[in-house]
Amino acid sequence: MTQAMINPDILSWARHRAGLDVSGLARKLNVDEEKLTAWEQGETRPTFKQAQNYAHHTHIPFGYLFLKQPPKDELPIPDLRTVGDRTPEEISINLRDTIKDVLQRQLWYQEYQKERGTGGVVVVGRQSVQTPVYTIVADMKTHLGLKPWPERGSWEDYTRDLVARIESLGVLVMRSGMVGSNTRRLLNVDEFRGFAIADWFAPVIFINTADCPEARLFTLIHELTHIWVGESGISDANPRSQGKVEQLCNAVAAEFLAPEIEFYAFWKSDTDNWKINLPFLSSHFHVSQWVIARRAFELSLITDGEYWTYVNKLQADYKAREKEGSPTYNRMQMSKVSKRFAQAVASEALSGRMLLREAWKLLGVKPDKLAAFAHKELRI
Repeated sequence: MTQAMINPDILSWARHRAGLDVSGLARKLNVDEEKLTAWEQGETRPTFKQAQNYAHHTHIPFGYLFLKQPPKDELPIPDLRTVGDRTPEEISINLRDTIKDVLQRQLWYQEYQKERGTGGVVVVGRQSVQTPVYTIVADMKTHLGLKPWPERGSWEDYTRDLVARIESLGVLVMRSGMVGSNTRRLLNVDEFRGFAIADWFAPVIFINTADCPEARLFTLIHELTHIWVGESGISDANPRSQGKVEQLCNAVAAEFLAPEIEFYAFWKSDTDNWKINLPFLSSHFHVSQWVIARRAFELSLITDGEYWTYVNKLQADYKAREKEGSPTYNRMQMSKVSKRFAQAVASEALSGRMLLREAWKLLGVKPDKLAAFAHKELRI
């Protein structure tokens, strides 16, 4: 068989970029580890079919294998995370491809807004990183039409309501725990919790739903703060972040969801078990107990060890139950791309201004299912 005259250095680069070791990739390719190592060292070469399979499993275009050197692989938005000393090579391909997918949708929506003559989203960059936390929180709640905190409903209800209000301002809220619809390419919450694109015409919030549901409300407001101060970036929402923007976003999210003065008024310190505070404060502010625990940690009402033991157990419990009661495929797709975005694409496609196959690429809904999806999920 004809050998592919590829650059062996690209093979090694692609494997490392995909986060695969030799044995793992060899199993995927159904070849011996020795053979794969020989390819990467330039001792032998794969056939064209083997090279195509290699590119497929390392998630790179086939043509990359013929480059003289690896392409620059810079992130398109700032990396504001503080967990570890990351370099670009250590950022997973799953995160990179998720950002790429979101940017493709974001760019389409940006052009869609410009063609319609729609003005920019006024809340983008409305405040700055120098603005006091309380001022930002008050401004956000005014624009969202919120009282200091909800008067009824669960934290799940509050989350749904906030997503709807945020999208009504023109901000797209996308949520997923995998790359596209590939259930084998799951996102890692230890790597990132979310990111924001603070674009004037098409701002986007992305939330990693690999995180436990109790934590996502905090991430939503954290990323909304990024939009509000006009700072794009990838976040881990680490309570101990040293970055100025991340510290501000954490502080705004905490004050937005559980105002400090009110929190102190109801917190009971004269108890042997700090968790006794969780049910009441969770019910009072209509947020999850995770949010209450985080707020207590940030206010030094509980220790580092108490906080991390609690949230790590929540995450472990979520992993154990996450396969139960999954929503329908269409409902998941709408959540992944945002309802506002889905309505725009579906309207364009069903009116004939856009090819159905192009809508499929953007929404993940097959052409013959689009009309039913638009009617049931989008009410159009």
